[in-house]
Amino acid sequence: MGDRLKRLVAAGILLLLSIILMSGIYQKWIPRKEKKLTIGVFAGSYWDIENGYYYRILDDAIAKFRREFPEYEVTYTSGILKSDYSEWLAEKLLQGDVPDLFFVPGDDIPTFADIGALRPLTNLITLDREFDPGAFYSSAYLSGQENGVQVALPYECAPNMMFVNKTILDREGIPLPDPDWTWEDFLAICGKVTRSTDGTGVINQYGVSGYSWEDAFSTNGVELFDEEGRSCDFTTPRIGEAISFLERLQAGNSGYNVSGRDFSNGNVAFQPMMFSEYRAYKSRELSLKKYSGFEWECITMPAGPSGDNFSRLDTLYVALSSRTSQEEAAWELMKILTSEKEIQKEIFDYSEGISPLVDVTESEETADMILEGTGTAFNMDTLHRAMEKSVTPPRFAGYEDAREQVSIAVRSILDSNSNVQMEQIIWNRTINNYLKTRR
Repeated sequence: MGDRLKRLVAAGILLLLSIILMSGIYQKWIPRKEKKLTIGVFAGSYWDIENGYYYRILDDAIAKFRREFPEYEVTYTSGILKSDYSEWLAEKLLQGDVPDLFFVPGDDIPTFADIGALRPLTNLITLDREFDPGAFYSSAYLSGQENGVQVALPYECAPNMMFVNKTILDREGIPLPDPDWTWEDFLAICGKVTRSTDGTGVINQYGVSGYSWEDAFSTNGVELFDEEGRSCDFTTPRIGEAISFLERLQAGNSGYNVSGRDFSNGNVAFQPMMFSEYRAYKSRELSLKKYSGFEWECITMPAGPSGDNFSRLDTLYVALSSRTSQEEAAWELMKILTSEKEIQKEIFDYSEGISPLVDVTESEETADMILEGTGTAFNMDTLHRAMEKSVTPPRFAGYEDAREQVSIAVRSILDSNSNVQMEQIIWNRTINNYLKTRR
């Protein structure tokens, strides 16, 4: 019996070893099925500036995520142009093949939120002790909300600022405006610099180009539409002040349509631009292509009498799909993209916008990076003021068409000699009739 027992034990051990060996071979030759995450992203820069490094930040974020969650395979579709991206994403939604998380231009948030494509983030944010909403610039963070619900997180942003031809101001003996300058200061400087500089009597130097009704409305605290874009109040005194200001500004050019080319050629003192353009064209790579014949800088926007030195803010977001089956993992990757400081610092290396994280954008390291990239020491307090007073333009489905109706109204009033208040009443009726028809 003893020998038989030994043989049985030996046979059992041999069988167990065979099972272990076969299991190892099976695991080796039959690939383990990984969990998958997909990301929706477009090619190139969000700011429409030549950029061959845009996927670098995403690749680094994925690598960091994979180190923490090696069981996940993360993929994204490359080569989709920004101009085609929104349509591509909409088609994915219709096909039921939407990525787990995806980048969202600010203008598209209302559309995707309305059709239920964005997963609300409230519970994820509330339950995650490591996530700090206060780390973001409040304007960038809150603009990721729709109807009071956080549906996206800011990835990168840029405020609209006033660019100044310092060479013209120095030549005219005019100091750089203070950060809290006003419309009246703006008009006074434009009046001083608008003149003939070659002795011919023909004006060849101007005050401003590219200043729009949106710049005037935003810096005078105008709230044009209701939240859903169902109605417009075009009759407010603030709009009247803005249009009257635009009339005065336009009159100073003696009928000449000052263009961006005039500014590029060094013949205009002011032009509003995105801060992303400042970073791009101050870079050593592009400095010889544009704005190279004069010294220029950016400052805050001039404040209207009923407003402040507000800057319109453009933001690129990241959102979670409402259909994702990998919510927890997608949230972790989303946090790495938007709130991981080491990843966000790369925006200053590989993109033209700025980080929505206050500590990243306003760090000494960032100031040094801007200095290294542009060759110019930038006053970071100016950027701080612009971000603290930044506002997000209206966003609702059909906004671009509604905006065009306002543009038509403003152009019509500026081109006529009619009473501004009466014209406001007439156009208020026209714009609201359009909004009712659109509904």
